[in-house]
Amino acid sequence: MDQESVNLRLVEYLSGFVTPERMKTFGYTLDNRTRYITVVLEDLYQPHNASAVLRTCDCFGIQDVHIIENRNTYSINPDVALGSNKWLTLKKYSQTESNTLDTYRTLRSAGYRIIATTLHRDDSTPDNFDLKKGKSAFVFGTELEGLSKSAINEADEYLRIPMFGFTESFNISVAAAIILYQLTNRLRSSGIQWQLTQPEKTEMKLAWLKKSIKKSDMLIREFHEKERNKDH
Repeated sequence: MDQESVNLRLVEYLSGFVTPERMKTFGYTLDNRTRYITVVLEDLYQPHNASAVLRTCDCFGIQDVHIIENRNTYSINPDVALGSNKWLTLKKYSQTESNTLDTYRTLRSAGYRIIATTLHRDDSTPDNFDLKKGKSAFVFGTELEGLSKSAINEADEYLRIPMFGFTESFNISVAAAIILYQLTNRLRSSGIQWQLTQPEKTEMKLAWLKKSIKKSDMLIREFHEKERNKDH
């Protein structure tokens, strides 16, 4: 039996331990999840802002968040995140001297183009950004300094939010919310295939069930034991 079939059977088994309403919510949420757009956070250090971005990603259906830890360790404020990190796939990069470049290489190998969000380049705005060119990873920087030089110089494209006041920049959580709101709205009304594949949905549903059920590990062991007994 292939892994997808095993996962489907396991999802069916575990779904008996949560309410039908929870399973319905899982289905609706997964139908609106995407990996066509992903978010990269470079060196964020304020838990309030870091958590607010995660909450925004969850609300707009962004599944993956890539976290670069060069000088600062990423931490979450639970009162702001409101559990959103539980439903997202967080990928941290902290093992090398050039975690930003390592992240970029990983994303490019997965087919993403790297979009640095910055005030100082004029490539695109959320209104005219070309979503049809392919999967996109939007990189956001620290609250005070913005993105590092390497994050900007090594990016493929650039995106800015037009502003018309005295203040030079938005708070990072606000900037992420503006950009993701506009781009996910445009994405859902486009003809782009932006949704998760069926195997991805099954995999995510299984991960969410594990997080939702107490002693899920014990139940999974029981499931596999029953499956082995069927084979004998």
